[in-house]
Parts: sequence; structure tokens; C-alpha cells
Amino acid sequence: MAFFIAMLVAFPLHSGDSAIPAKLQREVDSAMGKLPGAFVVVDVTSRTMLAVHGMDMASLRLEAPGSTLKPFLLMALLETGKLDPTQQFICRRPLTIGSAQLDCTHPEEVRQLDAAEAIAYSCNSYVAQVASRLSGTELVELLRRVGFDTPSGLVAQEAHGQIALPANLEELQLEALGYRGIAVTPLELLEAYRKLALRKRQNDLGVDAPVFKGLEGSVAFGMAHAAWVDGMNVAGKTGTSVARNTQQTHGFFVGYAPAEKPEIAVVVFLAQGRGLDAAAIAQPVFSAFAKGRSLQ
Repeated sequence: MAFFIAMLVAFPLHSGDSAIPAKLQREVDSAMGKLPGAFVVVDVTSRTMLAVHGMDMASLRLEAPGSTLKPFLLMALLETGKLDPTQQFICRRPLTIGSAQLDCTHPEEVRQLDAAEAIAYSCNSYVAQVASRLSGTELVELLRRVGFDTPSGLVAQEAHGQIALPANLEELQLEALGYRGIAVTPLELLEAYRKLALRKRQNDLGVDAPVFKGLEGSVAFGMAHAAWVDGMNVAGKTGTSVARNTQQTHGFFVGYAPAEKPEIAVVVFLAQGRGLDAAAIAQPVFSAFAKGRSLQ
């Protein structure tokens, strides 16, 4: 809360119910422009909304979350002793699961990855291989514990996610990759990552430390590098999936900053685009936040 009070000096609030810091709000609106989607920034500790764009879409739109699920899957495996974080897996291309073509988009020279690298480079092949260590019931229970079928509570009116019980290995892998079998709201994703940020802030990492390292690596050198900000470390994850009833992709970026002791968490959802695009839209907002902190 001390942080939020300090931010009132750097970012004077709008009047009204949302109490949104004006500079962050301007950056969010400018970054989104007329793009169809949503962008929400919250204070990690107080859950106060600091900036909002497209709240109806953030609270009511249900879409497949793509690779933003990967950290939670790996955490479940690490916490149950089903995954050695130092073990490397070969990235196998092409990757076809059922009728879905899910080839990795990270550089081809990245061929063997451990847990942290799998998050940083968002390796579909790695996750598809380790997902088979969970049963369908275990996967559903994991996703429910994270809160992906429960309203975030950040607003009064919101939808809740949908989680299907996979019937076979293919469906389990596709659900673990956030491609099919699950649909969430941007706010549900934001709340899940806000809780990760709170764990990081409290230095409560335990066996999940490699996943937090991977989230920082994702922005530092991996698939979310478009969100990189000079002078402040950012952690986050991109996600790209196919919208329901169409072949149009949508993109997510969810993350927090500063990575060492998070103060804000953000979600960007683009109804048309990729996770990389969403990360790029988050970048100027993180940059404005970093500059505001430096003025305190």
C-alpha cells in the first residue's frame, strides 16, 4: 500500500470509482488505440486497478489462454516431484497433436531445454512431453486450483472460465498447452499471475523457483522480449491461440514488474494478434511505470 500512496504523486488519479492513475491510463489507452482487446493493470498487494481499457472484454470474453498456462503446469509437476527442473528435453519439430499443428516458434538453435528455458522460450514440445505425467483429472484439478473457472473478484460482473475433462492423451496435451478444452477471461489470467507476483514479492518460491526464473527469462531474452524495459526487470508470459469458431489467432501477455519485488501486474488481450504483439503493447506501459518509479 505504501507503494500505491507514493504512486499518487507520480500518477495523479482520475476522479471516479476506478481511481486510476492518470499517466498509466493514458499510456494504456495510447498503446491499445483502436485495437480490439483489453488491457488491465493492478497493484499486486492491494488489487487496486491502476489502469483499464476494454473492461467488458476483460471481464466477459472467454478465450483459450494458449501458453500462459505453461507456468502453472510445470509448477504442479515440480510440487509433486514429477519433474526434475534440470532435466533437458529435446524440442521436436514438427509437432502435431491430433488435428492441431503446434510447432514451436522459438529459434531453431534452441534444441534442448530445461524447465526454466521451456518457460522462457515457450516450448510446446517440452510441455507436451511432460504433460503426460498428469492424468486428465489431475490437470482439471490444477486448473481449478489456479482459479481458471472462478471469477477473479476484481469487478462485480464477470464471466467464469470453462475447463473440460480431457478424454485422452491428445486432449490432455492440447488443454495443457491452453489450445483446446479450456477458456478463461483476461481477468482470471490477471488474477492468477497477480498471485504469482505476490509469491515473488514475498520470496515464497520453493521448488517453483525455476518457473519464476523462466518468466524473467521470457522477457529478458525469450518469447516475450518485446516487453523488455531498460532499467527495470519485467517477468511475464505470452500466449497465442486460435479463437473459437475461426482460424483467427488471439494473443495474451500477462506479467508483473519489477521482477525482483513486483508492484504491478498486467494483462493484455488482443482479439486479433499474437502473444508477441500483446507483449509489445505492454512495453510502453512498463516503461512509463519505470520512469514514474524513478521520480519518487
